[in-house]
Parts: sequence; C-alpha cells; structure tokens
Amino acid sequence: MVYITGDIHGSIGPIYELFEKFHPTADDIIVLLGDAALNYTGMLRDHIIKQEFRDLKTTFFCIHGNHENRPQNICSYHEKQWHGGRVMYEENYPNILFPLDGDIFDLEGKQCLVIGGAYSVDKFYRLRNRQKWWPDEQPSPSIKEYVEKQVKSYHIDVVFSHTCPYKYIPTEAFLPGLDQSTVDNSTEQWLDIIEEMTDYKAWYLGHWHINKRIDKMHFLMHDVEILK
Repeated sequence: MVYITGDIHGSIGPIYELFEKFHPTADDIIVLLGDAALNYTGMLRDHIIKQEFRDLKTTFFCIHGNHENRPQNICSYHEKQWHGGRVMYEENYPNILFPLDGDIFDLEGKQCLVIGGAYSVDKFYRLRNRQKWWPDEQPSPSIKEYVEKQVKSYHIDVVFSHTCPYKYIPTEAFLPGLDQSTVDNSTEQWLDIIEEMTDYKAWYLGHWHINKRIDKMHFLMHDVEILK
C-alpha cells in the first residue's frame, strides 16, 4: 500500500496519527509531499526525528520541499536505485528515502514522476532571524530540462510535487498581509507547462497547507490518501 500525505515540518505527530488510523507495515510506503524537514537544522533535532521514523519500519518517500536542505548537499547521504529511479539515503536511516527530481518510480504498477521544490515566501524573515534557508530550494534549470526530457520520453500516471501548477494556485491559502508581488512564482509557472505536456491520472502536492481537490489535482496537508 502507498499512503500519501503533506507537509509535516519535522513534527512526528501527523505520522503517528497516520499509523493509528491505517496501521502501515514494513511493506508499505508513505509519500511525504515535501517539507518533511528531516534535514533542517543539520543537528541533533534532525537525528532524533529520523530515529523515530526509522523505528516505525515503513518506507518514507520524501519529496523535496522548500523548508529543508537537499540531501545532495549533505555528506552522509548515498545514492541508490529504488523502484526504477534514484533515491538518496543514509545508512543509519535506510527506510527514509529522498527521490531525485525528475526521476520516475514504479509504485504499484503506476509510473510516478517526482518534482520537488518551491519558493519560500518567508525567505527574508528566515534570513533576518538567522534561520535556515537554501538558495537551491527551487528546481534548477538543469532539473527543469531533465524533467521535460522525462515527460517527453515516458508515460506518466502520477505526479508527486511540492507545489502546484500556476493555474491551480489556491489564493485562499495566501498568507494575510504578504505582498504577492514579491513572491517568485516561476516554479508554478513552469509546472503549468509540465502539466500541459503530461497525460497524468492524478497529481499530489503539499506546500499550501490545505486539503483540497481540484479536478485531478490533490492538495494535501495532514489528510491521507491511498494511491489507487
């Protein structure tokens, strides 16, 4: 079984709730749609949360968000093949996997494309307050080129991303008082192009902190859906 849920921002509570409701096993997969924030501080706090994930045994498939460092920047991570695509993992936490953007994974017979990253609207707040922020939070030109090549070359059943195509941006989720003219929507605008290129059956994403369905677009926060 493949369970799908949204941002947890380093909180184990939503994961425990998922386990209490669905009772996933070591044979199951939990997709986290970005901002798991398991690589946020780079210090003890991260490892404590990872230890709790490891003890749950189930495989965690963590899309890259914008409130976390990319595992490619962390020396403890290694790369391996998994379900047809590439993932990053740490030997101490082998059930926590971070897929590479643009790779396609065979999950229960469905071809699932991964596209992580988004712009942080709290970027300047975090910088002013000496909190963590990473300049590679959004897809780079090389990642975009790779995703486009994949979409042109292979059939895609499902898309797992952190943010949504621009046409689906949920304006009701905008932060009050934030000047939207300062927000970089380039990733969402590019995802509009990807969506038009892709004959997908379902698209799952987090980032916006809402639970909502628009056509085949599934916005998830702490709700849980099962890949069908």
